[in-house]
Amino acid sequence: MKSLSKSKKILLGVMAGMVFVILCVYFAVSFFFRTHFFSGTSINGLDCSRMTVEEVKQNIQDHVLEYALTITERGGSTEVITAKQLNMIYVDDNGVEKLMEEQNPFAWILSVSKDKNYEMAANTTFDENTIDGILDGLQCFQEANVTAPADAYIQETDAGFQVVPENQGNTLARDQVKEAVLGAVNGGQTALNLEEQDLYVKPNLLSTDETLNTEVQQLNSWTSVQITYDFVDRQFTLGRDDIRSWLVKGDGGSYTLDESKVAEWVRNMAYETDTFGLAHDFTTSTGETIKLAPGGDYGWYMNQEKTTAALVEAIKAGQTATLEPVYIYSAQDRSKNDIGGTYVEICITSQTMWCYKDGKLLVQTPIVSGNEPNGFATPSGSVWAIDGKKPNAKFNLFNVTVNYWLPFNGDCGIHDSTWRADTDYGGSTYFGSGSHGCINTPIDAASKIFDAVEIGYPVIVYYSTSQVVGPEPTQEVTAG
Repeated sequence: MKSLSKSKKILLGVMAGMVFVILCVYFAVSFFFRTHFFSGTSINGLDCSRMTVEEVKQNIQDHVLEYALTITERGGSTEVITAKQLNMIYVDDNGVEKLMEEQNPFAWILSVSKDKNYEMAANTTFDENTIDGILDGLQCFQEANVTAPADAYIQETDAGFQVVPENQGNTLARDQVKEAVLGAVNGGQTALNLEEQDLYVKPNLLSTDETLNTEVQQLNSWTSVQITYDFVDRQFTLGRDDIRSWLVKGDGGSYTLDESKVAEWVRNMAYETDTFGLAHDFTTSTGETIKLAPGGDYGWYMNQEKTTAALVEAIKAGQTATLEPVYIYSAQDRSKNDIGGTYVEICITSQTMWCYKDGKLLVQTPIVSGNEPNGFATPSGSVWAIDGKKPNAKFNLFNVTVNYWLPFNGDCGIHDSTWRADTDYGGSTYFGSGSHGCINTPIDAASKIFDAVEIGYPVIVYYSTSQVVGPEPTQEVTAG
């Protein structure tokens, strides 16, 4: 066998040296990757190329400290809670060591052309005791920055009542916020929207509340009412200002109608307009003005309870109208002169009776009134109402029947007296042969009066200082 030439020996030596160097480099690099991760290695998205296990752990810890939870508040303001504030740390569970153990250091040359991406559980922990202090430091919990929620309510304006919307405020439910922050941090979330998580304290009453809006409609309906009571020569009108003063706001914010004030208003109206049993100014047929004493049973007497109830009902129904009071006793005229134009007038002094129909004199007749010397004087000095109207009335006490009977004060009334002669009426007959208090009347006059008046019409009986007989029939007289 021929020996190798010198040049070939040199070449072989060089090649052997190169292989040796390569092997040395290979093993040296392999030795390096026994404790370092290959180039292109990422763990949980972190570049861990050529890092030792401890360096990777520090890298993870550094990344943990980059954590921040952004809190978005009502109105768009944001605040941040950092990992440093939370004392957040990486919990070493030897996961990095396990990845290193799985790495074949001699396969480093195969990893040159491709990256290694690993996902592992990188547990973290934080100090939950820091949460309260962190929340205390947030601007959204500073008293100066907090507005409490306010309920919607009803407001009165010059134009009426309206619903003032609620104020949502920005008061947070502290315990719920704490729970939400802990949940976000534990879940690795980086954003928490307090509005979306419904963590604000809400008003109890919203402007959309059906009861509240129904109440406003009711109040506006009530206060738009205008009710008039027409008494011919004067009116009593109930309007918005009156009703507003009668509205009472309850503890829950709702309004009710103070019916006692309605009753007071009705009572005042009754005081101004009731005339039953009161004194009356009266102008007689002879032109004399007299004062009729109180005590009769004629006039207006309002049923205040029923009038109040009807008024309350009208207000609650939103009714605008002209109403009439409910009366216990009624008269013939709603004006201050409640006697009106149809009435019977009896003057004891002149022993004369007049009957007016719609302001015109219908009858003027002499009469015979009660026998005063015997204690049967006809009640006088006031105004009475005709209590009954009966034809062919029998007086059992006297065993007599009259054609026309118009009682106006108990058993005292107007009736014909056919047992008397025409010449018996008038003058001083009543002193000697007067009645037991009734007004004895010629039958023709009694018939006309009976047809002219109805139950409830006034009868005025008085004594006069004048003996002058009044106007003749058909003469128009204004009653007073």
